Amino acid sequence: MMTLENTMLVVIDVQGNLAQAMYEKEGLIKNLGKIIKGAQILEMPILVTEQVPEKLGPTLPEIAGLLTGIRPITKSSFSCCGNDDFVKELKRINRRQILVTGIEAHVCVYQTTIDLIDSGYEVNLVADCISSRTLMNKTIGIESMIHKGAMLTSTEMALFELMKIAKGDAFSKIIKIVK
Repeated sequence: MMTLENTMLVVIDVQGNLAQAMYEKEGLIKNLGKIIKGAQILEMPILVTEQVPEKLGPTLPEIAGLLTGIRPITKSSFSCCGNDDFVKELKRINRRQILVTGIEAHVCVYQTTIDLIDSGYEVNLVADCISSRTLMNKTIGIESMIHKGAMLTSTEMALFELMKIAKGDAFSKIIKIVK
C-alpha cells in the first residue's frame, strides 16, 4: 500500500492540442484536477513535464492553473527518465512510490513507467488520469505497464489509500473534491 511519506505525483505532458485529442478528454481533465488538488491537500510533491512545448504547446490552462509554483520540466525524450532535470528532481524528492498520470498511455506514460520500474520505483497508474488518442492505445499501454509490474489505481482509490482514515481536515477537504 502507498504511504503519504513515500508517495509523489507525476503529471506527464498534459498539454496543447494533444490533450484536446485524448479519448474521453473531459473525464481525464476533471480527474487530473481532482488528483492534483488531493495531492496538494496531502502535501505530496508533484512533478510536471511538457514534451517539446514549443511544438505541442504548454500544459493545459485548467491544469497549469492548479500547479502554481511548479515549473514544468521540458523534455524531448518520450520517457521522463531520459531527462536529466527530471531524474535530478526525482532523486531530490526521494520518494519510492509514484502516482503516474498523463498522456499518452502508450508512449510517454508507458516509457516513463517502465524506466521507473526498472529503477526500483513502485509505480501506481492512476487509470482515470491517463489517456491516449484512442481507447485501443490507452488499453494496450495500461495493460503493458501492468504486465511489467505497475499497479493500477484510480483517483479516489489512491486518495483514500493515502489518507488511511475517514477523519480529519484532509479527509473533509478531499471528500468535497471527489464528490
